[in-house]
Amino acid sequence: MVFSSIVFLCYFLPALLVVYRLTPDRFKNGLLLAASVFFYAWGAPRFIFVILGTTIVDFFLVVRMDRMTDSVRRKLLLTLSVLLNVGLLVYFKYMNFFIENVNAVLHVAGFDSAIPWAKLALPIGISFYTFETLTYVVDVYRRIHKPLRNFWDYQLYIILFPKLIAGPIIRYHELADQIHGRFQTEKAEDRLLGLYRFCLGLAKKVILANTLGEYADSVYGDAFDGSGALDASTLAASTAWLAALTYTFQIYFDFSGYSDMAIGLGRMFGFRFPENFTNPYTSGSITEFWRRWHMTLGNWMRNYLYIPLGGNQVSPSRLYFNLVVVFLLSGLWHGATWSFIFWGAYHGLFLVLERLFLLKWLGKLPKLIQVAFTFVVVLFGWVFFRVEHLSDAFAYIGAMFHTEGHWQVPAAEVVLMTVIASVFAGFVLLPGGKRVQDVVYGERSLSRATHVGFLFAAFIIYFYVVGAISASTFNPFIYFRF
Repeated sequence: MVFSSIVFLCYFLPALLVVYRLTPDRFKNGLLLAASVFFYAWGAPRFIFVILGTTIVDFFLVVRMDRMTDSVRRKLLLTLSVLLNVGLLVYFKYMNFFIENVNAVLHVAGFDSAIPWAKLALPIGISFYTFETLTYVVDVYRRIHKPLRNFWDYQLYIILFPKLIAGPIIRYHELADQIHGRFQTEKAEDRLLGLYRFCLGLAKKVILANTLGEYADSVYGDAFDGSGALDASTLAASTAWLAALTYTFQIYFDFSGYSDMAIGLGRMFGFRFPENFTNPYTSGSITEFWRRWHMTLGNWMRNYLYIPLGGNQVSPSRLYFNLVVVFLLSGLWHGATWSFIFWGAYHGLFLVLERLFLLKWLGKLPKLIQVAFTFVVVLFGWVFFRVEHLSDAFAYIGAMFHTEGHWQVPAAEVVLMTVIASVFAGFVLLPGGKRVQDVVYGERSLSRATHVGFLFAAFIIYFYVVGAISASTFNPFIYFRF
């Protein structure tokens, strides 16, 4: 079940909101936990037992670890928990990739036999909830926060449905005190602000991302023939550029829209989730881009990988090594293909180049040129993210610079949505744009008249989106497979 589905919008969410408001505070966490288990089991009934099983083991391991004073035994339990969770992630997400590559090497080496292997299905959201499980054990080990003493509270932290499938990735200490403490601080206005944020995300996902994604998919899908080679006769450079541009906006509005929905849902139930995107396409460098894009993943990588490797408190050569390692693993986190790994290395390379000389060069240029340069670098990176095979991605990049092929005239709706997406992606660069965004995001006090206007707009968006989803068969979610 995803947020932009009829089942969720018309049945699950309205019913849960009504029952939640009628439920006494002491039972609300139990209700949310039951709803979250149902939410996940709806789409992946077999894999709900994987989550429940690992959380049971983790809970008791961490409670025991916290009670110990012996550093060796504490580290042993930490290692056991990390191995359990990372091991499951590797098994489900990367074993297919590993076996395929080993078999390819054996074939090249002249061996006729291959390692027999039945391909594994990937549990939905495993990358996200594995990282949250790791933050729990590490934060308790570092004594940043005490562990949860109630097993059901721990289950709720891991399985809470607004952030279960695709984040934001919430570190344990950011949410622990809210599990019970939110009942003393939540206000009626929070529920309204959550509704506005949810509907904003819904509009970004369904109206912008789906329209742009349908065009991008049609071009990327038609660009390659059955053998995987680029069919240059069907793809002009202008078409290749437009498809790359529409996908660049699709992935942003798809994922940031989903994050807005998650943050809004959390707020409707009294939780405050961290922001996940802050206008990334207005960045003047790749370094700045990664402070603004998928921020909770960046924070996770920095606190649990980059800093333990030494961070920037090391020699320049080791610093560059740390950056490349972190982004190689970031690429691998997104998916088990060489294209994802290259995408991570590509961004890691630009981060190294910026520290060597590129930031100084960019700093001498006007802001708009910095933003345009960074946007183009990111756009090329998304080609590798979008195309499954690395050789095909390079072929597509090549097609962006050749003059053969036929221009495919896009529908007027695609052109309009591309223009609108461009405006919204750079909205804060416009005069007063940041102030308007703060009002929409609920970071400024709203008058009663503004609430009335926002509530009206939210219902218009809600019913329009329900109609759009009902009338269309195209409603993917890119990060659903991670």
